[in-house]
Amino acid sequence: MRLMSVTRISDFVTHFAQQTPHAEAAVFSNMRWSYAELEHRVDALAKALLAAGVVKGDRVATMQTPRPEFLSAFLAATSIGAIWVGLNPKYRLAEFHHVITDAEPKILLSRTRIGERRYDVDLRTLQDACPALEHIVVFDNDPLISGAVAYRDFVLAGAALPPGDLAAARMNCGGRDPCLIVYTSGSTGRPKGAVLGHEGIIAFSRTQNGLWPLDPYRTLNYFPINHVGCVVDITASCLAAGGCLIFQEQFDPESSLEAAVSERVTLLGSVPSVFQMQLAVADFERYDLSGLQLIVFEGAPMPADLIEQLLRLGKNIATNYGMTETTSAITALEPTRDAELLTETVGSAFPGVDIRLIIADGRVAAAGEVGEVWVRSHYNFLQYWRDTAATAQAFSPDGYFRTGDLAVRRPDGRYRLAGRVKEMFKSGGYNVYPREVEIVIEAHPAVTLAAVVCAPDPLWHEVGIAFVQANAAIDAADLRQWCAGRLANYKIPKRFRLLPALPLLPIGKIDKVALRRLALETAIQPSD
Repeated sequence: MRLMSVTRISDFVTHFAQQTPHAEAAVFSNMRWSYAELEHRVDALAKALLAAGVVKGDRVATMQTPRPEFLSAFLAATSIGAIWVGLNPKYRLAEFHHVITDAEPKILLSRTRIGERRYDVDLRTLQDACPALEHIVVFDNDPLISGAVAYRDFVLAGAALPPGDLAAARMNCGGRDPCLIVYTSGSTGRPKGAVLGHEGIIAFSRTQNGLWPLDPYRTLNYFPINHVGCVVDITASCLAAGGCLIFQEQFDPESSLEAAVSERVTLLGSVPSVFQMQLAVADFERYDLSGLQLIVFEGAPMPADLIEQLLRLGKNIATNYGMTETTSAITALEPTRDAELLTETVGSAFPGVDIRLIIADGRVAAAGEVGEVWVRSHYNFLQYWRDTAATAQAFSPDGYFRTGDLAVRRPDGRYRLAGRVKEMFKSGGYNVYPREVEIVIEAHPAVTLAAVVCAPDPLWHEVGIAFVQANAAIDAADLRQWCAGRLANYKIPKRFRLLPALPLLPIGKIDKVALRRLALETAIQPSD
């Protein structure tokens, strides 16, 4: 199907509402929205935002779980030139406060109760702290709080918008205009708001769909709406293909597998920890996943044993490497059943991305040499919100974004990640790259996951501390012997800690900040 010219993310919905109006766009529980229904809801909310005084460049925030209401809020705001900001309901007040006072949204579309948690006090506190916040709009079916307006009443007020105002607002935005602020994890400081534009998200989505074609395109989305994985990797790419998003408010291994079967999911995409939990479900074999066309893991390396388990499903697997600041686009691996490529590489340069590997002294890395990944492309983010110093520091003078990641380019043109610049440490004068050590430890048949961080050492300056999640009986001596046959002695961790489970961030990545704190305690303790 020929797709019309797209300058705004919402144009995908407009197109498919015309071409396939009855096709499903969003599913949640008993709620099923076609593309025609989604377009209607997006237009109604966009009119309401304009009637409330939202103009190009204003911010509109949304605090919601992964549901169709998030989708319509994101599309409505960005369709009229507003910059959308997602808030995670799991935030505590300090986290809400940082994002709201930094982004200064004019409108906040919000829940007031999720499960046992009520947000009344938090929302009032945020409104007092942010004078720019003019309206709090409460989603339908949640308790209304004082000073806020019900969603249905807010949308009703937009019905009186003069004809032509919506079209005029949309004609005045798109392309390189900013449309999304994603606050980074803040592992090295307070979270910064990475500003992404329509053009980069649209180009990424269409290109990724070309690399990983699906027909039909049906995928699960249980990721927090403040994360680029939810908004770009899953949502935008699915809309670009005219596909269907099956939403779940939170991840649960059993219910995700049940939905994959009942909703005829064709793409199973997630982080390795999620696949690990799904594969551990009792009677996993009873789930009929024959409808799957592709399995994709992102966000972290996949242990070899998990790759082997997934390959037994008989489906192709793909992966990529990217980050918020690059609109997820740095490298991608084509769908394959080659276990070596899936465990050892993150693929080749994503189409349109120029990659350099830079050594600490500023020179380009030679073949087989580890260097920091620098990337230049039209996918790169526009700026850090209201932080010109951080933006300037993030780029080289000739426009390359410094990722902080370390990688090696293989002879076949594919890249292997070696860790983070700030994770690399020196032991006895030698550079140690944690990911290299983690891969060796994870190759042990009794190991499920491994993470290596460093701790100070009076003799060697720094040494590695390995945290290991095992699936069978094993001890530190076994692991040390395993590493001794596969790594130079300076790379072997000084301590091994066996944990029931490694701490994870909300997006499923290993929380290395928490592990570094544990490492400082472990460094003066005997090995487990």
